[in-house]
Amino acid sequence: MNQTLRFAIFLLLFSCTFFACQRDKSMKMNNPRNIHGVWSYKKVFGDINDLQLTAAHKYGITPISTREEAEEMTKKLKEIKTCDLYVVDELTHSIPFLVPGACNLLDAIGQNFLDSLENKGLNPYKVTVTSVTRTREDVHNLRKRNTNASLNSAHFYGTTFDISWKRFQQVPDKNGRPMQEVGSDTLKMVLSEVLRDLRKQDVCYIKYELKQGCFHITTRQ
Repeated sequence: MNQTLRFAIFLLLFSCTFFACQRDKSMKMNNPRNIHGVWSYKKVFGDINDLQLTAAHKYGITPISTREEAEEMTKKLKEIKTCDLYVVDELTHSIPFLVPGACNLLDAIGQNFLDSLENKGLNPYKVTVTSVTRTREDVHNLRKRNTNASLNSAHFYGTTFDISWKRFQQVPDKNGRPMQEVGSDTLKMVLSEVLRDLRKQDVCYIKYELKQGCFHITTRQ
């Protein structure tokens, strides 16, 4: 085999190896696809307070006065903590307790969001829970700073929580893709698709809160 032929074979093998590596690398990179969001956040998620209160009265607890009462209601309320599916924010005017139906809904949102990100070719992120159940004491303290804080909120009943559409927490990618930052607008669109689908299944009511930067969600189960 002459030198020219050897060199040609070497180039061929090198090229095959190089392009195979590039292909494998590109398969691991974020490859966003099929991200549509909803046509209007305000109109798709327009479940007013009265509607959410109806579900809260049906599936929730009797409003409680203090946090100590919540900790004693182990049969009716479950404590939520940061986990593989979501992040519980530092809660200043609410407590991390929900009725079982709301816990199941929150789990479903977190899992469906992670699954949707994977299916759409994006690195995984967890949603952030920013507000949960409020006691009368919490609202009293909140109204010292915000006189608009509602005295007739679904948050009283353990059925309702808020999820931020601004803040998400990135987690390691189990598929080994390089960690690339995904914009909050993109994540918001993916989250809106997840919430829209759950709402269509009649498992929750949802209100898009612009000023608070969250989706206000009440379980219907």
